Amino acid sequence: MVESNGAQLTEQEAELYDRQIRLWGLDSQKRLRSARILISGLNGLGAEIAKNIILAGVKSVTLLDTQNVMEQDFCSQFLVPQSAVGTNRAEASLFRAQQLNPMVELKADTESLDSKDDTFFKSFDVVCLVGASTVQQKGVNMVCREANVKFFATDVWGMLGFSFADLQKHEFAEDVAKYVVVSKPHEKPKTETVTTTVKRTLEFPPYQALMDFDFKDPSYARQLKRNGPALPVLRVLQQFRDDEQRDPDYKKRQEDLLKLLQLRDAMAPEMIPDNCFEHVFAQISPVAAIIGGVVAHEIIKVVSQKEVPHRNLFLFNPDNCSGFVELVGADK
Repeated sequence: MVESNGAQLTEQEAELYDRQIRLWGLDSQKRLRSARILISGLNGLGAEIAKNIILAGVKSVTLLDTQNVMEQDFCSQFLVPQSAVGTNRAEASLFRAQQLNPMVELKADTESLDSKDDTFFKSFDVVCLVGASTVQQKGVNMVCREANVKFFATDVWGMLGFSFADLQKHEFAEDVAKYVVVSKPHEKPKTETVTTTVKRTLEFPPYQALMDFDFKDPSYARQLKRNGPALPVLRVLQQFRDDEQRDPDYKKRQEDLLKLLQLRDAMAPEMIPDNCFEHVFAQISPVAAIIGGVVAHEIIKVVSQKEVPHRNLFLFNPDNCSGFVELVGADK
């Protein structure tokens, strides 16, 4: 849980965040003002998340990335200038990111995720991993659970995107609207909407729950038919990354398509059509914007402790260009 720790907004901050304060209240904005966020992976999706988080007015954002800027980044990574090719992606993003909101403390970290010890992750309120391997996601998630740090894992492959949240035990306030009859007896019925704030708590399972989720179970067939094969496709793409230590490459399109189909046949036979992997190369800017907006909104909700968070897997289905939330590893 993020505490405001007595944080006070300056007159300039109160003016800048006036619309947000009206939306979710002064206390929630103070919590945002105290929040320390880590975003690991500054591809197009990471840039979208960073943009929205910075504009919301958190205390600090650390941008961590070891990769250098490449030409393909310009498909979706709007924080890096054209002249930054060959330089570190986090450092190249820093200037434009800071211009979004000079009141937010920004830092670029060029060390690898694997080189960080547990103390590093425990210094944040929210950790968001973009483009990480399964081993990294599970390892960092367990560190975050020990320290009660909110954890997000997210990614985009072409037209497919996902976000997984482990908020452990999360407390939040929800506005519940009720219709109350205000008319007197024998008068024409008249109602008014009365909104009350209710405090709630939800339990979230660790990232391992996504790995253990059995989408081959016959009980999942109805959900598969309704939402499409986005979840099995996600698992295949994650396995491809773990096996090849990279994502599908358009320059190796035919070779990688064959590998993806072989993984499909081993992991989810008859669940994924052959053409599902046609559009998983690079990052599509509109999809990065959609997933980035969803993830950033979830982080803002979690930090401000307002609204019901997604519980716990969000998937963007490229078949119908729509998103849906799936609960894995926990009781409904």
